[in-house]
Amino acid sequence: MPLSIANLRPYIAGRSTEEVARTYRLQRVVKLASNENPLGPSPLAVARMRESLDHLHLYPTGLDLREVLAAKFGTKVENTITGSGSEGIMANIVRTFLCDDDEVLTSEGTFIGFQVLAEGRGVPFRTVALRPDWHIDLVAMAEAINEQTKIIYLANPNNPTGTMFSKSEFDQFYKHVPERVLIILDEAYFEYAKDNARYPDSMFYRYDNVITLRTFSKIYGLAGVRIGYGFAHENLIANLMKVKLPFEPSSLGNAAGIGALEDREFLHRSLEMNARGMRLVREGLKQMGYESIASEANFTMLPMESEAAADQFTQGLVERGVIVRPLRNFGMPKCVRITIGTDEENGFLLETLKQVGVAV
Repeated sequence: MPLSIANLRPYIAGRSTEEVARTYRLQRVVKLASNENPLGPSPLAVARMRESLDHLHLYPTGLDLREVLAAKFGTKVENTITGSGSEGIMANIVRTFLCDDDEVLTSEGTFIGFQVLAEGRGVPFRTVALRPDWHIDLVAMAEAINEQTKIIYLANPNNPTGTMFSKSEFDQFYKHVPERVLIILDEAYFEYAKDNARYPDSMFYRYDNVITLRTFSKIYGLAGVRIGYGFAHENLIANLMKVKLPFEPSSLGNAAGIGALEDREFLHRSLEMNARGMRLVREGLKQMGYESIASEANFTMLPMESEAAADQFTQGLVERGVIVRPLRNFGMPKCVRITIGTDEENGFLLETLKQVGVAV
């Protein structure tokens, strides 16, 4: 077994409601840890999946979903790829484009799933520190590019901080990126940020070395179906298609994706609920003495004074039936991430936190 695999720390998912209810003997558990849509899945996506059940004996091609995505975003099928979540496409990017003497460059305090994939490939993985305001430091990242840099991974908005970099910041950064370097723009939370006038929607940056990744897992409520998609130059997509599994996503996944894209009412309702919940949660936290980070996604991050305070905060909530996400595995042991829930769930979080008290 390669040392890169033997020494790899796997991605660790958040705790389930069933586990927490069983462990602490609770009748009610609210999960605000994994950035899932608390409204559940898109109803039109569910309807489309039901319609596809009679065809489960047939292998999927995925072409229908690619065609719908290309039409929606004004590009060609040849520029479009789908996969088992955006992580599935990331895995194919790593397999396709990284050689043994290449390096990967990204930020500290970003999505750990990509780090697992890159380190599993056995290539050097370098990071630059976040800025003091919790934003990705694109200036420092540009300065860190060297002759071995092959892939730069950028999540925008970033997970777990919820911060984003702007159009002007990305424009300045891109001037320093050689054409041989691939930039992955992970836009898993695109729908939450797209109406911000400063947000650099990557579909307006159709550079030959930029790969856009998005997902149906977040706002469309389809995390359990595992559907991601991406856009890039047709040469990049053609090579990715050579290594991806031939029948992914599944028939159910393809049908769900098409239905979700049709469901504008669900999209609007999800955005409205998230905006309202974000205001309520952040203001409630502030009234209790906590300063959360302004977020462009469906979660907010809470920096603490110490690891002990973060542990106390997390444990106090989970024992009372609220699951939030400690960020030790993200390399941020003093921080906690809180997903925005329904109005009722957000209220339960704040009421429960009053019982916990301020972590010190």
